[in-house]
Amino acid sequence: MHAITLPEFGGPDALVWAEVPDPVPGAGEVLVDVVAGAVNRADVLQRQGFYEPPPGASPYPGLECSGRIAALGPGVSGWSVGDEVCALLAGGGYAQKVAVPVGQLLPVPDGMDLTTAAALPEATSTVWSNVFMIAHLRPGETVLVHGGASGIGTMAIQLAKAVGARVAVTAGGPGKLDRCAELGADILIDYREQDFVEEIRKATDGAGADVILDIVGAKYLDRNVQALAISGRLAVIGLQGGIKGQLNLANLLTKRAAITATSLRARPLGEKAAIVAAVREHVWPLIAAGRVRAVVDRAVPMQDAAEAHRALESGTHVGKILLIAPGA
Repeated sequence: MHAITLPEFGGPDALVWAEVPDPVPGAGEVLVDVVAGAVNRADVLQRQGFYEPPPGASPYPGLECSGRIAALGPGVSGWSVGDEVCALLAGGGYAQKVAVPVGQLLPVPDGMDLTTAAALPEATSTVWSNVFMIAHLRPGETVLVHGGASGIGTMAIQLAKAVGARVAVTAGGPGKLDRCAELGADILIDYREQDFVEEIRKATDGAGADVILDIVGAKYLDRNVQALAISGRLAVIGLQGGIKGQLNLANLLTKRAAITATSLRARPLGEKAAIVAAVREHVWPLIAAGRVRAVVDRAVPMQDAAEAHRALESGTHVGKILLIAPGA
């Protein structure tokens, strides 16, 4: 098969389409013929040399894919060769074939085409695990989603609205904010022109956000706590604004607030399987009913992954960027 390899770390041109050995599914795994993958910020970090795959994972980038089951490893039941699936991966999505632990497989949702399904596993799993399983967003509460026009953001808006929450977003410029509004966002904040702490307080009569989903990290840490409501929950899932920040702990104590920070890639297989099972139970019916959809900005040939990385890093996209495998 062919895959996007990293002979050396660096810019987008470090991504090289090359012939590599076919993966072999181990016990409890299936082999998937990849139709499409999707680009995530973690892939950029891996390309730059800042995010190594977990031990035993594929060395190739790519945290999600869609395709068809080509072979079953020992001990696998409940799935058949030829089944159309999408999957959460620890790596290897930028390839024509990938071995996937069976607990990380999802059927393609009813009414969705196989290619588009590649946009779902990482975003749905990240949002559901952090916003609902950890932060316990409830109907009637207010959630602030930073980076509302991103793949994670566009999914978070829709899922929060589907459970009856009020959604605030930050995004760069009126064009992106308009797209967020189309997905259901209620409070639109242009982070280039507005102070999100002030805007959240205005929109909530001074109460603040019950849940904040943050991809920025250190740069927003103290301001996020300022924007939280009493008993608010801050879920940090990204570090685009740095890794070291200062925090006024008195504000955290006064608000009886909580901060959690998680990554999905390195979690144990059992935890990932539990998240995927929850996504299948709670999110897949919403997609089948047309209440939640994948937002795809563009699709490019997988061998042109460098172009996709440039598009992601430009910050002009809305939703997910897909990689289409040759022959798909």
